[in-house]
Amino acid sequence: MTPPAATGAGRVAAFRGSVLHCLDDPAAAGDAAIEYLDDGLLVCEDGHVTGLGPAPELLARLPGGAQVTDHRGKLIVPGLVDCHVHFPQVDMIASYGEQLLEWLEKYAFPAERRFDDPAHAADTAAFFVDELLRNGTTTALVFATVHPASVDAIFSAAERRGMRLVAGKVLMDHACPEDLRDGADAGIGESRELLRRWHGRGRLGYAVTPRFAVTSSERQLQAAGQLAQEFPDVHVHTHLAENRAEVERIGERFPECRSYLDVYERFGLLRRKSVFAHCLHIDDKDRAALARHGGAIAFCPSSNLFLGSGLFDLAAAEAHGVRVGAGSDVGGGTSLNMLATLADGYKVLQLHGQPLSAWRALYLATLGAARALYLDDRIGNFESGREADFVVLDPAATPLLARRTARAADIAERLFALLMLADDRAVAATYLMARPASVRTAAAGAPAAGR
Repeated sequence: MTPPAATGAGRVAAFRGSVLHCLDDPAAAGDAAIEYLDDGLLVCEDGHVTGLGPAPELLARLPGGAQVTDHRGKLIVPGLVDCHVHFPQVDMIASYGEQLLEWLEKYAFPAERRFDDPAHAADTAAFFVDELLRNGTTTALVFATVHPASVDAIFSAAERRGMRLVAGKVLMDHACPEDLRDGADAGIGESRELLRRWHGRGRLGYAVTPRFAVTSSERQLQAAGQLAQEFPDVHVHTHLAENRAEVERIGERFPECRSYLDVYERFGLLRRKSVFAHCLHIDDKDRAALARHGGAIAFCPSSNLFLGSGLFDLAAAEAHGVRVGAGSDVGGGTSLNMLATLADGYKVLQLHGQPLSAWRALYLATLGAARALYLDDRIGNFESGREADFVVLDPAATPLLARRTARAADIAERLFALLMLADDRAVAATYLMARPASVRTAAAGAPAAGR
C-alpha cells in the first residue's frame, strides 16, 4: 500500500473502485507483479498519483474539499497504451482480401493521399483521438502520412485533449506512389521542422518514421539515422519483417545485410527508443540485437491475423530480454480497442503453445507497453508520481459479460473473461491526468460512502 503524499494547495481527487495494476512483468515476478485492491482508493493531486490503498483507510485521511468519485462495482486499471497504430487508415479499416504489399497499394496509399488536405487531416485526427479515448487508450505511438499537415493535425488533436502521444511524419522516397514520395532531403527537412515544433511540447513526443526499408532510399535511411542521432530523445518508429514477401524484397535489395533488422542497424535506426512493429519473421540473432541495442517490438496480433502475415513468437522475444508492448495496427488491425487486441493476442499465442495469462495481457497494454516506449517513469501503473491516466472497466457492460464475470472465482478469472469478451462498451470512463476524457455512463461525483 502506498500512503497518500502530503497535499498542498493542488487539486486533490480520489477514485474508489476495484483497482488493479502491474508493479513488474508477471513473466518474471509472477503474482508478486500484480497489486489488486477489491475496494481501493486511487488518490491524485494535480493530475499525478499520490496514493493508493484500501478505501476505508484512505478516505479518512483525505484533505477537506477532496473530490471522491465512486466507481464501485467497476475495475480501475492504468490507461491502455497502443504501441503501433496508423491514424490516417481509420477510414479504410476492415478492407477486404489482400496481404500486406497488395493491401498497401489497394487501400492504404489511396487513403493516405487525402491527407494533402489539412481540413481532412484535422477532421480525421479529431475523430481518431476521440475513438482512442472512448476505447480506453490514453497513450499511443502513431503513424501519420508523408504530409506535414497530418502530423500537425494529430499533435494538435492530442494536445487539445491533454493526451500523451508520440507521432511522426512518414518518410517514403523509393518504390512508392509518386504522389506520396517526399524525397530524401525534403522529407528529413520537414521531419526536423516538425520535431522542433512538437517534441516535448506538453505530453507530446516525436518519432522519426521511415515507413519501412522497402520504401526508403539508402540516402533517406542514412539521413533518418543521422536525425535520430542528432535528437537521441526522440523515438524511431517503423515496420520490421511483417510479411514474407516484404522480407524477400529486403533481401534482394540489401544482399550485403545479414537480415532485415541489420538494414536498420546499418543506418543507425536500431537503438534505444526504436519501436519495430510486427517482427514476425526474425531469428534469434535479430532478437539478441534488439535487446542489446534497447529496441522494442510492437506485438500486433489483430493485424497479423487479418492480413495473414504470421504469428508472433512472444516467448522467443522474452527469452532474449526484448521489450514488447501491444499494438492495434489499425487499419490492418480491425479494432482500436486494446482489449480486443489482447483477445486476439491470446489466440495467436495459443497457436504457439504459449498461453497468455490475464496478468501478462494487462502488462502488455500497460506497464510493458510503457517500458517498450521508455515512458514507464511517467505512465503504465499507479506508482506514486505517475501521471494519472486510467480507465474504468465495467464487467457488467453487456448481459454476457455480466453473467460470465459474476461467476468468476477470483480477479484473475474475472479479468480474463473481461479481456476475451469486452469491446468499447466495457470502457465506462477514460481519465487523462485524473480528469474525465471520455465517459460512457455518468460517474457519481458525490463523496463515497465512508467519507
